[in-house]
Amino acid sequence: MFHKKELKKQIFALVIAAAMVCQTQAVSASVVSLQAGAQNALTAPSLQMAETEEVQTISVDGMQQAETEAKADNSDVALTAGAGVMVSSPIYVAPEDMDEQEYDEEETAGAAYGYTNLGIAQVADHLNVRETAENDSKIVGKMENDTGCEILGIEGDKAHITSGSVEGYVSLDYILTGKDAVAQADSVVKELATVNADGLKLREAPSLDAPVYDMVAYGEELEVLDNGSGSDWVGVDFDGNKLYVSSDYVTVDTKLKTALNMTEFLYGAGVSDVRVELCEYAKQFVGNPYVWGGTSLTKGADCSGFVLSVFAKYGISLPHSSRAQANSGTRIKMSEAKPGDLVFYAKGGRINHVAIYIGGGQVISASSPKTGIRIASAYYRTPVAVTRILQD
Repeated sequence: MFHKKELKKQIFALVIAAAMVCQTQAVSASVVSLQAGAQNALTAPSLQMAETEEVQTISVDGMQQAETEAKADNSDVALTAGAGVMVSSPIYVAPEDMDEQEYDEEETAGAAYGYTNLGIAQVADHLNVRETAENDSKIVGKMENDTGCEILGIEGDKAHITSGSVEGYVSLDYILTGKDAVAQADSVVKELATVNADGLKLREAPSLDAPVYDMVAYGEELEVLDNGSGSDWVGVDFDGNKLYVSSDYVTVDTKLKTALNMTEFLYGAGVSDVRVELCEYAKQFVGNPYVWGGTSLTKGADCSGFVLSVFAKYGISLPHSSRAQANSGTRIKMSEAKPGDLVFYAKGGRINHVAIYIGGGQVISASSPKTGIRIASAYYRTPVAVTRILQD
């Protein structure tokens, strides 16, 4: 961790040195006199952003888009297929005539957003945060577009950052800094609703009777579109749709988005390691067959046999019956469900199916002979009960 004053001096020295290198390398293309004593004529330098090896600019339907050339597992940027334009920006370079006091004022301009050295991610989908400055090091978090971060230092073409609970290294090609970062923050800062319950329902209208569109995980941040004072509902943006969540289960605040660690990215915030491990273990068997009465995770299992065998891996014994499993553990509300809890479904008023909730409004189960073990929306049928087996 850098001392704050030392960091300022180092960054200031680095950017001034970079500017000087650019200046000394810029030479005139003019023909110069060969007479003795003649000097080369120099032209003023032009600071331009060099195209990185990772990003290639291409034209699609007359528009410029960025396309990563590296493989997904080694790229610093995760792009969704068909994603729009991604603009990368170099780290802010102070003008040569800017003194240290002026630079101090520039770098602290992001203080209004809670940052001393503000950085803003500029990507089409997610920017990978890596454990070290090596390109192939472990991914420890993800930054969405316009996510804010604190820049702790610079190592080559990487920025050492912290954002939310995540600390690591990101490519400078996808981070705005200095005036650019502050200007972007001013334009994108939003009122956000932070979800305080896993499996929070997104409804199509502000009513308990309205259809459920989807569910969101604990810790997810949604842009607020309508926050009527005293209302029981908050209108939020979800994939371009205006939906509604209960105001009892969100905290509304104005701030920049922060990075997600990998557990939060996959399962939402506040989920224990054992829950994450159990869900990851269960997902290994997606695509394996459904066999009525079976308990084999590889050769075939029915719904309760699948649950029984997954939990047995963690030393928990459950009966081989969905109705009996519904009476195990502690009964909770669907809005309280966490990854690893059991969700039950009924036919004719009688429980006949069980699934494991894996977060983000999804469940995994041995569904039927046709589909086998699969992941589906928790609302592909109406849940009639939710039971908590893992007491963490």
